[in-house]
Order: sequence, then C-alpha cells, then structure tokens
Amino acid sequence: MVEELVVAGVSVVSVGLVYTMAAARVVKQYERGVVLRLGKLRSEVRGPGFTMVVPFVDRLRKVNMQIVTLSVPAQEGITRDNVTVRVDAVVYFRVVDAADAVIKVEDYRFAVSQMAQTSLRSIIGKSDLDDLLSNRELLNQGMELMIDSPAIGWGVQIDRVEIKDVSLPETMKRSMARQAEADRERRARIINADAELQASKKLAQAAEVMSEQPAALQLRLLQTVVAVAAEKNSTLVLPFPVELLRFLERAQSGQPPAVTESQPQPQPESEPKRTPGASPAVERQPEAEPE
Repeated sequence: MVEELVVAGVSVVSVGLVYTMAAARVVKQYERGVVLRLGKLRSEVRGPGFTMVVPFVDRLRKVNMQIVTLSVPAQEGITRDNVTVRVDAVVYFRVVDAADAVIKVEDYRFAVSQMAQTSLRSIIGKSDLDDLLSNRELLNQGMELMIDSPAIGWGVQIDRVEIKDVSLPETMKRSMARQAEADRERRARIINADAELQASKKLAQAAEVMSEQPAALQLRLLQTVVAVAAEKNSTLVLPFPVELLRFLERAQSGQPPAVTESQPQPQPESEPKRTPGASPAVERQPEAEPE
C-alpha cells in the first residue's frame, strides 16, 4: 500500500514538473508577450519576467519593443528635372502596441520595409537634384510622414528617416564639376577686376602726389631698381644722360668743356670800294697747260 502511494506521488510530481516546464515562459525586459488562446487574442499583454500559459491551448508570441534599424535598399529613379539617380536610406522605428503588430499585419518588419522603398521612390520623383543633394532635411521629414501614416495602424512608430547616399551617373558628375569650376573662375575674375579697380584708384592718387614733386619719380625709380636687383636673375638697363657722358669724356682728354652759351659770330670783311663806271675786277684763273 505504501509503495503504491509513493509511486502515485512520484507520478503526480512528474506530471506537475512536465506541465510546469511546458507552461513556463520567460519574457525579456525589452519584449512583450501576446497570448492567443485557441486562436483568440487575450486582452492581457504579458510583461517582462516569468509567466505561465496553458500548454497546447495558449500560444505566446514575443514582440521586440526595441528601436529597429532598417536599411532601405538603393532605389533608382528619375528626378523631377530628368536626372537618373540611385538613393538609399535608413529607417528607425519601434513597436508601440504589441497586439496590433501581431494581429493587424502579418510581418510588420517586411511591411515597413516595403513602405519605405515605395516612399523613397515617390520622394525621388517629386524632388529636384539640388534638393536631394542639399535640402535633405525636408525630404527626410516628408518621407517620415509618408511611412508613419500607415504604420500607426500597425502598432509601429517611425522615429527617424535618413537619406544616406545619392549616386549620380559619371556624366552628371563631370558636368557638375565643370559647373563648379566655371563658377569659381567667374568669382576669381570678379575679385581680380575689383582689385584692379581699387589699385587704379590708388595709383591715380599716387600719380597726383608725385606730379607735384619731380624728385619723387626718381626715388620711385631707384626703389624699383633695388627691388629688381634683389632677385639677381635679370639684366638691368638704366637710362643715363648723354650730356653727363660727354662731360666725362672731355674731362679725361683735358679739353675745356664746351660753352653752351651763344658766342658772337665774326663779321665778314668789307668789300673794296669801286669807282663809278669801273668794271669789277675779275680774278683770272691760270690756264691749264697742254699735256
């Protein structure tokens, strides 16, 4: 009799242990448990920790409540200004209602991924190339609104959407490079022209000052000579007065310097007086001797 009681007790304990092991569930801190009893949703969502379900009757589905980072594959499209581009993005979302994420959508991750790809193509078609390159904040907000509208009914909240990269064709890259180079060259020419205008005004003022003092021109010439001679890689040709060279030549030969003042010219001798009626004297030339 005692042996039968012991066997019965062991059997009951074994069945209890098996039942407990089959019914025991552990929900992690970042998860929530949705229980379906015979296919019907239980209103109570199991929180983190140890919980029990009815074996073979209840089915527990765990839903991750963490923020999920979903990479959107690169989508190729044509912008509003007819440029073919490839754009990829990333979506950050999390589940806020575990029951809706299980009941209202078959696979919320796949649904969010497909909605993100569709929204990205729509954003590409509605935007210009300049907006995709420089005005991404507004595009990110517009894409977030497009994804968040249907995701609210799935128990999913979109936290952030970011456009990662915009790939352009090589021909477009070269065209943009030429455009940027032309724009920089235009600005450089404008700056040079402005500098020339300011320099011309300053030179005009300097010319007015130097015109009052002729010696200033000579000093300026000497300064230019000193600046050029510092390089020692060129030949200098200086203007030299010719009168100074002639003065030095006369000084070396011992001749007195030429008088620059005008001297009186000698008067021609007076012709002999002739008596009236007399013929002028004719100087006879000697006749040539015959050979």
